[in-house]
Amino acid sequence: MSKKPNRTLIGIFVVGAVFLFVFGIIIFSSTKFFRKTQKYVLFFDGSVRGLSVGAPVTFRGVKLGSVKEISLVYDHKTDFTFIPVIIETEASRIKNSPLRPDKASMQRLIDSGLRGRLETLSLITGQLAISLDFFPEKPARLRGLIKEYPEIPTIPSPLGELQKNIVDIPLKDISLNLQESVRSLNYALKESKDAVLYDLETTLREVKEAARAVRILAEYLEQHPEAILKGKQR
Repeated sequence: MSKKPNRTLIGIFVVGAVFLFVFGIIIFSSTKFFRKTQKYVLFFDGSVRGLSVGAPVTFRGVKLGSVKEISLVYDHKTDFTFIPVIIETEASRIKNSPLRPDKASMQRLIDSGLRGRLETLSLITGQLAISLDFFPEKPARLRGLIKEYPEIPTIPSPLGELQKNIVDIPLKDISLNLQESVRSLNYALKESKDAVLYDLETTLREVKEAARAVRILAEYLEQHPEAILKGKQR
């Protein structure tokens, strides 16, 4: 007659195995449970093509966190659509980090010039990141459309400013002015046609005479090469 298995021991073994499995996942698979993180929101009113969830958030090249969410929000007051981007930063990335969620701390940073902007990671792939830095000369524009997270003001990226400057160039006016200049030049050339032709004929005549003189000199040197050293004999 076989001995029945001890159910208590089996239960303890199963519970222990499950505990070790869960503990292993927590320890070896992720450390986010032990990290202090904080989320912020930034609003962009232009295209964010190239920015994706997981893109880095940096401060002067040092990674502080990553992009967590990108969406759209419509502002009824301005009748405009903005793109809110939720970022998550790790407090451990900055020693004595001033990035705190309380309103007073954020206001001090904003007053000091804290701004966010898009930054190109690769011109080939078009990938973007979010760069944080201090630009006290740039005015802070807060949208206030999402109250859940502290808001960091944004400014245009260098590439965005360049595109805006190109768009602002009055190409139509420049084209019209250029056409007018060409017409004026054609008129001036037409009026001075006779004088130009006279000058051209004079120039060609002088060039012809100079070429004849060079040919005569070449023939003389060919017959009297010593003239290069001694000079032309009289």
